[in-house]
Amino acid sequence: MPVDIEVFQITSLSLQVSALATAISLLLGLPLGTLLGLGAFRGRSFLLSLINTGMGLPPVVVGLVVAMTLWRSGPLGDLRLIYTPAAIVIAQVIIALPVAAGLTAAALQALDPRLQLQLLGLGASRWQMIWLLWREARLPLLAALMAAFGSVISEVGASMMVGGNIRNQTRVLTTAIVLETGKGEFELAIQLAVLLLAITFLVNLALTRIQQRSARR
Repeated sequence: MPVDIEVFQITSLSLQVSALATAISLLLGLPLGTLLGLGAFRGRSFLLSLINTGMGLPPVVVGLVVAMTLWRSGPLGDLRLIYTPAAIVIAQVIIALPVAAGLTAAALQALDPRLQLQLLGLGASRWQMIWLLWREARLPLLAALMAAFGSVISEVGASMMVGGNIRNQTRVLTTAIVLETGKGEFELAIQLAVLLLAITFLVNLALTRIQQRSARR
């Protein structure tokens, strides 16, 4: 297979996997972070500590746990997800979820607590209040989105452990860079690295423009 076609496939898979993992982590992390940021219940501080600890969770540890879970002899081995793109998505969601939830909680906690009472006093329902608080905190929430995407698009350890770095199946940009470096193909590795940096920059540029446009409103 020509190198340019293979690079296109690797890049496409990287974007698909990272975009899906980021979306899932936000779908789970936004409500979880909202609960932790606005809620008042026993064990809240403990859960916040777990989330904050998870923000620095080593990817190789995540890869090890997911690999053991999805391995043929593991509890979810019958699903046969090991060494598939789905396994990479699962690992990346676990990596990005604490980032999304932790930054969401921090963003909502930074708001004036009197704002909640004011919105409820004006007749807003619980869900309307949450939606309005999300809008008020949209700038740090967009930063949470960028951080979650950055944590998965640049991840290598877990992706290699659960995906296997299989050509035309589970090879993504980060694992391809490691492979080519190990083979001594430094020119191709540098090209892939520049491509990865370019993609990350363009995605964050688009999100930053949205963030700054929202700041002017």
